[in-house]
Amino acid sequence: MCTGRIDLAFILRAFLKGADGVIVGGCWPGECHYVTEGNYDALGNVHLAKRILAHIGVDPGRLRIEWISASEGNRFAEVMTGFVERLKELGPLGRAEGLDEESLERKLEAVSRLVPYIKLVERERLRVPKRTEKAYGRHYESEETGILFDRLIADRMTVSEILLLLKKRPLATGEISGILDLSPSEVARHINRASRQGLVRFDVGRNCYTLA
Repeated sequence: MCTGRIDLAFILRAFLKGADGVIVGGCWPGECHYVTEGNYDALGNVHLAKRILAHIGVDPGRLRIEWISASEGNRFAEVMTGFVERLKELGPLGRAEGLDEESLERKLEAVSRLVPYIKLVERERLRVPKRTEKAYGRHYESEETGILFDRLIADRMTVSEILLLLKKRPLATGEISGILDLSPSEVARHINRASRQGLVRFDVGRNCYTLA
């Protein structure tokens, strides 16, 4: 299977199912068997997923992409052995990062719900201008991409997480603030955005927010 088939949703789903790490192995750049350069699509997804993992508090080192041809059996064994050793150093997913199981699951679920939107943002606003490994690295590590990520993706991830909380039960601003470790003003900003989109409403009788 071409690595171009590796969707962002697949990576997130693996972590949501409890995988301690994910490794993507593909053909070397310039050696795509399908002449589609799908390995660059995979590279972009991995870079984006690493930003997402870092944002939610998961070590991005748990995700790796490596170029390995079908004839490189020894390299495959070395890469896999090294990755497993690295995961052992990092420890169990979430626990090693100080995230409890409920918080980690909620954060991963929140971003998983946004995958179609994130893919649209990647295609329209985060597209790498040149298909080279260095270009992808520079692009996703740049300050400009960081700003776009925070404005277009990170904020929506927080709103998505708030909606998951409100799906369980109505909550006041202070309660949401405590659960997500955000300031009340930050929560209010996200709530206002969700309210304008018709996603949440304020229950006057109970003095809290609930799903619309």
